[in-house]
Amino acid sequence: MGRIKILNDKTLNTKGKYVLYWMQTSQRVSYNLALYEAIKKSNEIKKPLLVIFVLYEDYPYANKRNFKFLLEGLKDVHEELCKLNIRFIVIRGDVAQTVLQYSKDASILFIDVGYIKFLLDLRKNIINSVKAPVVAVEDNVVVPVEITSNKEEYGAFTIRRKIEKHLPEFLKEAHMEEIRVPRYNAIRFSFDVRDTEKALRILHFKEIVTPSSKFVGGYHKAKELLKEFINNKLPFYKEKRNDFTDEYTSNLSPYLHFGQISPVEIALEVLSSNATEDNKKAFLEELIIRRELAVNFVYYNPKYNRLEGLQPWAYKTLKDHQYDEKPYRYSLFDFENAKTHDDLWNTAQMELVKTGKINSYLRMYWGKKVIEWSESNDFAFKYLETLNNKYALDGRDPNTYAGIAWCFGKHDRPFKERPIFGKVRYMSATTIRKKFDIEKYIERIKKL
Repeated sequence: MGRIKILNDKTLNTKGKYVLYWMQTSQRVSYNLALYEAIKKSNEIKKPLLVIFVLYEDYPYANKRNFKFLLEGLKDVHEELCKLNIRFIVIRGDVAQTVLQYSKDASILFIDVGYIKFLLDLRKNIINSVKAPVVAVEDNVVVPVEITSNKEEYGAFTIRRKIEKHLPEFLKEAHMEEIRVPRYNAIRFSFDVRDTEKALRILHFKEIVTPSSKFVGGYHKAKELLKEFINNKLPFYKEKRNDFTDEYTSNLSPYLHFGQISPVEIALEVLSSNATEDNKKAFLEELIIRRELAVNFVYYNPKYNRLEGLQPWAYKTLKDHQYDEKPYRYSLFDFENAKTHDDLWNTAQMELVKTGKINSYLRMYWGKKVIEWSESNDFAFKYLETLNNKYALDGRDPNTYAGIAWCFGKHDRPFKERPIFGKVRYMSATTIRKKFDIEKYIERIKKL
């Protein structure tokens, strides 16, 4: 099975007390294929299943906003695993140390898969030290990254056919075995995630960001949004997805980032809906092709988080224009506090600060203007990384880095040369104002 990969050559620890699943990027029960495989192995070797999650307050850009969303998701996980009679332990502390401590008593360790450097390094450190077999199950993409391609793809047009040929194999229903082994009842302390507000008061963060005024985390909320999207928005998606004055996107990207809902489950529900094929295709292009292009980018390009990760033509043209005169120059403080001359840009920034998300079309304009108004391209890249990762609930993610890089020309084509951007695509407020009712959007965000 292409989703499953054995990461070391250790033999099953027959003296182990349990099968261990370290939950990290798949914070759900439904369509959690790592959990499903762990249950299968638990039944096979007749040892109880233990699921652990580690709360790490020093995670990059950790703050009250993303931890509240995370804890709301873990509350759902706790409730669902209790119904299945599976022991779920949440630990506050160092991730690697905690996983290694619990793996000492494990017959086998199952893990899910993340792609950014922090997660890959974390996984590598754990694999090298665990004495039991380690099995990774890649279930936060429809088609596993290495199955799709063995190299970095140039753009959507090169990766699309590679993904599509594997969809019959990977885009299908999955069913969980009924667990047939009694619950693991040895007494082990667990951080209580049943009361989100109480849990938040115990935790401490370096970054100060208030929780989102709009989004509530968890699988159940994601399912509500998916149902609303399919019923009320999907029928108009192809035509209206870029219209940020109304909301026709699914708003599922924060839930996908935290692994609170599976892209496979979303895709299957969309495919079974009554929407037209054009609207289904337009949405699945974003959910599968574009999202997995981003995963391909960060997985195969070690420079994904800096300008050197761009295609040569984009890097060169930006370098050629790095000393062009700029009409405005703003600092990170100015950007963060929405203190630019552009009311559309300022409103987009305030939407990000208040809610944790911006419409993807407007987000492209927002990113392009940071390039245009920053002291240098290096500063612009860092500003965009900071603003996305600090405030966006779908930040710290392959899509974040692919989106930032796109603003600098990644996964795009050369355009007519112009100042500052060179041959990189330019976006104009004038053009956007002709297409959309900007004042309607500004008033909506003011009321949040």
